[in-house]
Amino acid sequence: SSDDIMSTKFILKMAAVQGGMVDEKEEVDIKTEPQSDGLMNTNATDGRQLSPSPSSSSSAGSSKSAAGAPEDQQTLLAVLQFLRKNKLTESVEILRREAGLPEDALDTKGADCSAPSSGGTAGGVDGLDAGSLLSRVAVSSSAGTPAPTKVADDQPDVSVVLSAYSQQGDPALYKVYYSDLKKFIESVLDCHRAELSQVFYPLFVHMYLELVYNNHESEAKAFFEKFSGDQECYYEDDLRVLSSLTKKEHMRGNETLLDFRTSKFVLRISRDSYQLLKRHLQERQNNQIWNIIQEHLYIDIFDGMPRSKSQIDAMSGSLAGEAKREANKAKVYYGLLKEPEIEVPLDDEDEEAENEEGKPKKKKPKKDSMGSKSKKQDPNAPLQNRIPLPELKDSDKLDKIMYMKESTKRIRLGRENLPSICFYTFLNAYQGLTAVDFTDDSSLIAGGFADSTVRVWSVTPKKLRKVKSAADLNLIDKESDDVLERIMDEKTASESKILYGHSGPVYGISFSPDRNYLLSCSEDGTVRLWSLLTFTCLVGYKGHNYPVWDTQFSPYGYYFVSGGHDRVARLWATDHYQPLRIFAGHLADVTCTRFHPNSNYVVTGSSDRTIRLWDVLTGNCVRIFTGHKGPIHTLAFSPNGKFLASGATDGRVLLWDIGHGLMVSELKGHTDTVYALRFSRDGELLASGSMDNTVRLWDAAKAFDDLETDDFTAATGHIHLQDNSQELLLGTYMSKSTPVVHLHFTRRNLLLAAGSYAA
Repeated sequence: SSDDIMSTKFILKMAAVQGGMVDEKEEVDIKTEPQSDGLMNTNATDGRQLSPSPSSSSSAGSSKSAAGAPEDQQTLLAVLQFLRKNKLTESVEILRREAGLPEDALDTKGADCSAPSSGGTAGGVDGLDAGSLLSRVAVSSSAGTPAPTKVADDQPDVSVVLSAYSQQGDPALYKVYYSDLKKFIESVLDCHRAELSQVFYPLFVHMYLELVYNNHESEAKAFFEKFSGDQECYYEDDLRVLSSLTKKEHMRGNETLLDFRTSKFVLRISRDSYQLLKRHLQERQNNQIWNIIQEHLYIDIFDGMPRSKSQIDAMSGSLAGEAKREANKAKVYYGLLKEPEIEVPLDDEDEEAENEEGKPKKKKPKKDSMGSKSKKQDPNAPLQNRIPLPELKDSDKLDKIMYMKESTKRIRLGRENLPSICFYTFLNAYQGLTAVDFTDDSSLIAGGFADSTVRVWSVTPKKLRKVKSAADLNLIDKESDDVLERIMDEKTASESKILYGHSGPVYGISFSPDRNYLLSCSEDGTVRLWSLLTFTCLVGYKGHNYPVWDTQFSPYGYYFVSGGHDRVARLWATDHYQPLRIFAGHLADVTCTRFHPNSNYVVTGSSDRTIRLWDVLTGNCVRIFTGHKGPIHTLAFSPNGKFLASGATDGRVLLWDIGHGLMVSELKGHTDTVYALRFSRDGELLASGSMDNTVRLWDAAKAFDDLETDDFTAATGHIHLQDNSQELLLGTYMSKSTPVVHLHFTRRNLLLAAGSYAA
């Protein structure tokens, strides 16, 4: 049982520590491995399935096998004698009982154990030194190599023997093992070949690392040169990093290596393909590959037809393989919260009727739908009080009324009615433009720069003004109707303001929904909150120890999220200087963050090429999306909260169904990193901006309408993606030489784009 194994492991480790072999601070794990002559023992393999759990992966090494092979018994008795010598009587009894040995076993076998000991030691098992015990516990599995009973002064490196990459076989045979598996997979039926080919990359990585770890540098180099070219092109960057790890010393503290070792590579394979692989490995007795599959791979088996090459390619490419299917089965409340009921004055409507004939007829239903939205509760929405949200102030209510009025004038976009695009070009941005954001009402634009400054511009005739000094404010009549105008100091009016405070490039900025605050994050590891009334820094939030790549306000204000080089995202509240939640799980930098429209979820994109959706209430990861072949740089939710769009360095835009946890479309066309995404206000169109200097418009409504619900109920948990990018592409708009850094739809559906002119 797994409890037996854990007890055995603990006792063996205790024995090792007591004997002075292992430093207690050192993270080691003694694995009970099947004793064999270097080939796979068929009896052991029947009980050792290709499974992710550590307990099942060690089942063949259960202590119950002690009553079997003589060398197993000898090892066990040696350990028992060692424990007894060190007066660990309780441990002796526990191990003896679990191994099923009689009480007098130690006495009757004592002479047998002590017999080989002569000359160098004092005789008996008491004379066993640490190295001898170690050699008995970690019996070498290489063919024909007897376990040494005595260790000379050059005692072997304990960390090598106990490491996950301990030497398992002849280094010269690694190429043979891998080639043999390659030939087998290439010879199977086409329907299985695509699925089984997924094992090539993780096996290649771990076999190479084993060779390097065990100081077989020339064999490792030859292995890498022979097989690295066979790997999928989207692993190119990973292989470049791997090729630099040529010595054991290089592996210490290497983050990429840590990723490979600590996270199991997930493969999704049909049951038929899995049985083929298992049978082949058992028949060939390929112990080397079998151990790696057990130790470092998680095989997610599904019933049904094997997936095609295109289906597999669409979902693969992340640092740790695909997402496990159970990772995307949690309930997600993606619906929108009920809008507060606010009376909207109708005076503007009458004027519209006079000025533009025929328009009100189209707009009135639009207004009715807005009203019905505020009264009807979405069945997929979270409870209104699921997370505490700030109460609406009078100024917020006024803004809501303005928003609703603007919405009645919104242009209905579609295939036949594309938006106008206004491009804001930053000229002479020699400081290096690194981030851009617009306010929701499109009145302000802010830019973050590499010279550590943040600059804010007004894009309306209204200039930026500071609040008057405290002395001047005391002179104002606070009861007057225009008090909000009177508090502003006309002498400070200007078209732009510069905010100083960061000590490194500014990588992300975000306006608060009420336009009173601005967030910025920087290489200096801080997130700063700026007042747009005084244009000063109010708070510096310190939690990240490394550069912070992105930050964003919640749609309701108060909360904000940040993500950085430390691989975690943090949820903050403006009035707390410590984070409220820490979202940990990504294997590389968190490069972009975004709040769900209902504010109950946060989505993060990472350099590990995965997207994760986090529940703000519990802090749990409720969705993992894989499919991008490069670091993710931008994310956008559809206005109804049901869909997510993502863009990455691979130039692809992927669309995801949040409720079902599945990819629903792949939009191909950009030739460089997709850096900006935004849905139109009605969700009909998706705009994407890229480093290839273009803005592209996609028919989002058609992409989502084409989905067949039967696809989602498939037991395999995957769907067949149509290659219909050209049908969905509505237009491509090129700038002269300006990479697109940010996109924004105004409340009336005019598209604003921004970027820095690259001369």
